[in-house]
Amino acid sequence: MAERYDFLVIGAGIVGLTLALEIKRRRPDARIVILEKEPEPGRHSSGRNSGVLHSGIYYPPASIKAQVCGQGAREMAAYCQERGLPLNPIGKILVPVNDGDGAQLDMLEQRGPQNGVTVRRLDRAELARLEPEAGSATGEALLVAQTSVVSSQAVLASIVDDVRNAGIEIRCGGTIEAVDARARTIVWGSTTIAYDHVFNTAGLHADTVAHRFGVGKNFTLLPFKGLYWKLDPAAGFTINHLIYPVPDLRVPFLGVHTTTAIDGTVYIGPTSVPGFGRENYHGLDDVRPVELVRILSHLAGQYIAGRNGFRRLAWQEGRRYFKPWFAEAARKILPRLRPEHLLPCDKVGIRAQMLDKRSGELVTDFLVEAGPHSTHVLNAISPAFTSAFPLARRLADFANIT
Repeated sequence: MAERYDFLVIGAGIVGLTLALEIKRRRPDARIVILEKEPEPGRHSSGRNSGVLHSGIYYPPASIKAQVCGQGAREMAAYCQERGLPLNPIGKILVPVNDGDGAQLDMLEQRGPQNGVTVRRLDRAELARLEPEAGSATGEALLVAQTSVVSSQAVLASIVDDVRNAGIEIRCGGTIEAVDARARTIVWGSTTIAYDHVFNTAGLHADTVAHRFGVGKNFTLLPFKGLYWKLDPAAGFTINHLIYPVPDLRVPFLGVHTTTAIDGTVYIGPTSVPGFGRENYHGLDDVRPVELVRILSHLAGQYIAGRNGFRRLAWQEGRRYFKPWFAEAARKILPRLRPEHLLPCDKVGIRAQMLDKRSGELVTDFLVEAGPHSTHVLNAISPAFTSAFPLARRLADFANIT
């Protein structure tokens, strides 16, 4: 006999958790269960998140990201204040790292107000006063005050409590053994679960889950690994803001930057190097031959095609596996930095980046696909953590839940 639920959510990261809460808000009597393959929620992208609440300055105004990021940052900051969770409104400074970045800086200065972001242009003297350690290839920078840092672990723990207090069930430590989309059932471990509507928020595994429902066959995940180093406190750097390079917006990566954690630790990173598995955080973890061949094949195709600067990206990021070249990249935002100022750390994440197999393009925006009685979030990349609350509303609207 199948267990019956009104709504089934696959994946207990920040997107799945906030979505379940939003459904419960709209349908107080609904029976909802969240299924998570790990022993506890948020073990992957959400729990490894940097904790930066992004402003939304980067994204084209018509994109989903632009429409939910700024509002999401405000709501997440308010949530942290209401719950007494750590919050540091540190602000962000964007610096050109190449002489040719001036046009991109101009574009971001214009895009900010379009996305509801207040920006201020800094000249060389203002930059030196606000952030003495920062370098700028053009002598100018942008100050984005609407950027904060939170503890992603504290936020997740609080939201998990909210979910359970709302009467939403979370089942951890199982796997999907079978899917029957027509009958609206899945087999979870040895249990058959029937549902009215299923939401796939499985992050690093969202594409494979969607494919089992017959959805999103044109999309596949390309994992990119984000490695960090820790800035040695003995190096004597005083860093007052998050310092980011002006990014190449042709690719969905923001470049090597500083992140000041809630405890004051300064991390530098991440890289965007190819991962050899969906959960390939260290060494040969989660490297599976069939999956590895698929990943390498798609990466080779991207390299050969060279679209949107991918060939240059692959070359520069591949070098950043090695400390001297990583330090070279970091020195573009912190000119005084030397390799010996970087300490190894265990901070690493995998980006759940989707590739559109038809166009050969990396998907840059959030991507949501629908199937019969199912909704699939296929590209919950940054700034999904920042955007979680309004994104949950948008997903509920997409599925016509009122």
